[in-house]
Amino acid sequence: MKTSSLPIPLVLVSAEWILILYLQMQSFVVVDDNLSLRCRMSTSGLVLVVLGSTFMIVRVRRVFSNAIPDCVYDFINYLMIYIITWNVATGFPEENLLDLLDLKRFQNKNSLPDFYIIGLQEVKSQPHNLVVDSLFNDPWTNAFKTALAPYDYVKVKTTRLVGLLLNIFCLRKHVIHLRDIGTEQTRTGLMGLWGNKGAVTIRLQIYGCSMCLVNCHLAAHDHAIRERIDDYNAILQGQKLPFKDTSTILFHDYVFWFGDLNFRLSDESTLTSKEIIKKIDSKQFEWLLEKDQLRQVMGSGEAFSELTENELKFKPTYKFFVGSSDYDPKRRPAWTDRILFRVNKFAYENIKLDVNQLSYDSIEQYTLSDHKPVISELLMKVFSNYSDRLVEIRIMGTWKCDQENKAMIVLESDVTPTLWDWIGLFQDNFNSLDDYAHYVYLTMDSDVTSPPSSSDNETSSGTSVSSSPTFTANRSSGNKYVVTFPDTAVRSPGQYRLLYFTRDSSSVLGMSDRFEVKDNNGIRVPLDW
Repeated sequence: MKTSSLPIPLVLVSAEWILILYLQMQSFVVVDDNLSLRCRMSTSGLVLVVLGSTFMIVRVRRVFSNAIPDCVYDFINYLMIYIITWNVATGFPEENLLDLLDLKRFQNKNSLPDFYIIGLQEVKSQPHNLVVDSLFNDPWTNAFKTALAPYDYVKVKTTRLVGLLLNIFCLRKHVIHLRDIGTEQTRTGLMGLWGNKGAVTIRLQIYGCSMCLVNCHLAAHDHAIRERIDDYNAILQGQKLPFKDTSTILFHDYVFWFGDLNFRLSDESTLTSKEIIKKIDSKQFEWLLEKDQLRQVMGSGEAFSELTENELKFKPTYKFFVGSSDYDPKRRPAWTDRILFRVNKFAYENIKLDVNQLSYDSIEQYTLSDHKPVISELLMKVFSNYSDRLVEIRIMGTWKCDQENKAMIVLESDVTPTLWDWIGLFQDNFNSLDDYAHYVYLTMDSDVTSPPSSSDNETSSGTSVSSSPTFTANRSSGNKYVVTFPDTAVRSPGQYRLLYFTRDSSSVLGMSDRFEVKDNNGIRVPLDW
């Protein structure tokens, strides 16, 4: 056990005899390496207990040395969000992405980030690339999905606008808490006619809090500060989301805005590239940041003043020679790649929302682009023990290949089923919500012929998706439905799960336990072509 050098009394906080340290200052210490337990205590008597990536606020009313304190819980949890922004300059993912994702650091899987948010700019977008990527995942999405899959991450959503690409991955345990996922996009290139510049947005609800993620690429060149201001305001004003309480970006509880914002250093006529590089080499970042256009427009209220950016302690991320970490002296270096955030702290009574930025840095080792990637880890406060519209899925009988199989759907009282609600059949090790092998609708309607869509030109990677939907649900009693998967739904034995999606695939309301599909003793139903 590691302890602080400070004279600190030990306090027991649970029947499992987990020891915490009573701290008189705002600092973290590791208490038990095996449990990955850390804690912090303020002078107000609040203790922040950190077990892996799970955070709990405990208010200690009475503290006794070597005794169990009387505790009450403020119902708050923290999610760790890991954000990446990178202008990849039409490059392909040929470099190892593990360092970018920082996965080597997370030896204990309990400490993994809850969400990876990955925003790319200038993804290769020639016509043939766009056609192929509209039918299958693009190479960058596939590369990140492959890297994250062994750590039990699931791709939640992908959205793309020409070279702008935004992906969300979450740990599997969070999948059934995803609600009201939606997307929006804004074109600002060529006076709003072309999407080489603009923004793509994904919003969602998680554990009772709304989150909006904006990946943008604003107007280029040192002198185009007015165009960048106009781009920002066009994105803010133009994006309308179909959700009553969060119809615009800034109405969300949490906003994370990142990308190649393209803001440069002012004094273009007098501050040369050579002088900037000299200041960088001597680490005079604060002097340079006084010239930073983004800070200037935030201060004047012209753009991004509604958001927060913490202190920059890394070198300007643009412009480098491709294949090296040397600046190209033909361009003036600048912090073009940024991550900002906003918290509506008092959106709820009796609780204050908050974000704590744990890191904000660039990763200099990557050289495939003339930009360096920028990453940030943030803790986002959400409600613990929060439940909303949950669905239970019960497997009925023994499932076998090439025969009809049934499941019972049990809806909680706050779930109102609709025509397009659907149940997807997934292999147990699925790593994308697009990877269903088959699906059936909950409600019958013979006029419906379209498969479930997750929009943004995405398709399932499953190999046995039917060409038309199956309508086999029958209400058995009250809030229970029985759904039947046809004999062509599953062709191979193995481990599977069922997931319940709302009509527009925006919410995952339930996931079954893992279950086995057995071979049917060689019986094979012919495919109906």
